Amino acid sequence: MASSEADAHPSEEQPKLSKKAAKKEEAKLEKLRRRLEASSAAVSSAAASPPGDEDPLAASYGEVPLSDLQSKEEVGEPYTEVGALSEEMKEARSVLVRGRAQAIRAVGKKMAFVVVREKGFTVQCVVTEQEGSVSRQMVKFVASLNRESIVDVHGTLTVPSSPIKGASQQVEIQVNRLYCVSKALPTLPINLEDAARSEAEIDKALQAGEQLVRVNQDTRLNFRVLDIRTPANQGIFRIQSQVSNIFRQFLLSEGFIEIHTPKLIAGSSEGGSAVFKLDYKGRPACLAQSPQLHKQMSICGDFGRVFEIGPVFRAEDSYTHRHLCEFTGLDVEMEIKKHYFEVMDIVDQLFVTMFDSLNVSCKKELEAVGRQYPFEPLKYSRKTLRLTFQEGVQMLKDAGVEIDPLGDLSTEVERKLGQLVLEKYGTEFYILHRYPLAVRPFYTMPCYDNPAYSNSFDVFIRGEEIISGAQRVHVPEFLAKRAEACGIDVKTIETYIDSFRYGAPPHGGFGVGLERVIMLFCGLNNIRKTSLFPRDPLRISP
Repeated sequence: MASSEADAHPSEEQPKLSKKAAKKEEAKLEKLRRRLEASSAAVSSAAASPPGDEDPLAASYGEVPLSDLQSKEEVGEPYTEVGALSEEMKEARSVLVRGRAQAIRAVGKKMAFVVVREKGFTVQCVVTEQEGSVSRQMVKFVASLNRESIVDVHGTLTVPSSPIKGASQQVEIQVNRLYCVSKALPTLPINLEDAARSEAEIDKALQAGEQLVRVNQDTRLNFRVLDIRTPANQGIFRIQSQVSNIFRQFLLSEGFIEIHTPKLIAGSSEGGSAVFKLDYKGRPACLAQSPQLHKQMSICGDFGRVFEIGPVFRAEDSYTHRHLCEFTGLDVEMEIKKHYFEVMDIVDQLFVTMFDSLNVSCKKELEAVGRQYPFEPLKYSRKTLRLTFQEGVQMLKDAGVEIDPLGDLSTEVERKLGQLVLEKYGTEFYILHRYPLAVRPFYTMPCYDNPAYSNSFDVFIRGEEIISGAQRVHVPEFLAKRAEACGIDVKTIETYIDSFRYGAPPHGGFGVGLERVIMLFCGLNNIRKTSLFPRDPLRISP
């Protein structure tokens, strides 16, 4: 910009050029201008061709200059998504696609192949030297692209006579123009081919005496922006998106409304010490462990049925395969007319609908996950199995597993019970209810016939808990008594308790960990695989 301003407002001190020199300079600038215009979307000729070897077709390829990426023009020619390219499309049709250069291969000096990837779909692009349309310099430029660079490809769609093995789409693009929109580094910290490899492939190679690169979990998470480009991860997070969408749409259809509760609260939402404490303008506060208190208050505010999808924070030092310090909670609360089974009915219908929908709408994504992380489809019944806690304890006892009948179930015992349920009932998805009161939160309603037990339930997938739910205590005096019994300072939850003093309907609800649902539905071995950028006791970046 400095030189442009100087040209527009010449200084008195600048030496005056002779007419001949001025014309020469003007011609030189005009020539430069024409060259820049001709290669507005091209790499410098020095990078694409030998010094001094100018290419008259330079405008057909190269790096897009920054000025053209600053929203200079609106889209003219429409882009076609790679996943939409098919054999049914008219052959010889002109197309424009944008994607990543996943693989580049030169065949001599006159031809190069580029596999372009967009949203998990790939198409093979062929660049062949042709007089008047594709130069040898263009072929050289394409062959020199760095993998994972983002490119715009213009060309003609053709259907090859034999199947294409290296791409998902069974068509080719005969390229006539190709521009690099964003250049990736020549050497990436992790190779996507390595990151997408299954354990079975690695083991098979080892048996054949070949050693393949295994990308460990920490490396994946350190370079997560690359790791999530693999087909399996693209599948995982597209499935996750669908789970949230199904959850929302089903509940809306059942008369629920979506709410948004605060994540900065005074005191603790669940009780206990596993909270992230912070200073709130000189007052003690913490991050919400759940929207529990506020979703109950919303029921007292006459919304009837509510749900929320939002972050949940747990400061537990849990170094396990299924715990995170921050996860996405899917929470539900609703009025109860007669029985807490009404809440369990919603769980039953919601998850059967969800599983059915995922198996149909996410078939390709599930296949992509299964190629890297093989798993058996989830076994579930049309009507979800319900067992009481005492029935579950008896099944364990019959199998030789002794546990405290009024205690909680350990992870190992839950897994064992899941195996027993699968063997006896043929399902990996079931509800266990009437838990001992001592192992449930202070706001859980005790059973009418035995105060040692509660109107509560947990839901399991493949032997691991994904949901906790219950009828809540809605009588304020009893609620305060329960809070004190659980060691909670009643003063810190006065607003919550007071909300029940103005008339509160019987109600209940449940909470679901989104990441855990995906992990168990897809049979994955670690919750970090289903958290986009996981937060655990050891990780707070990227």
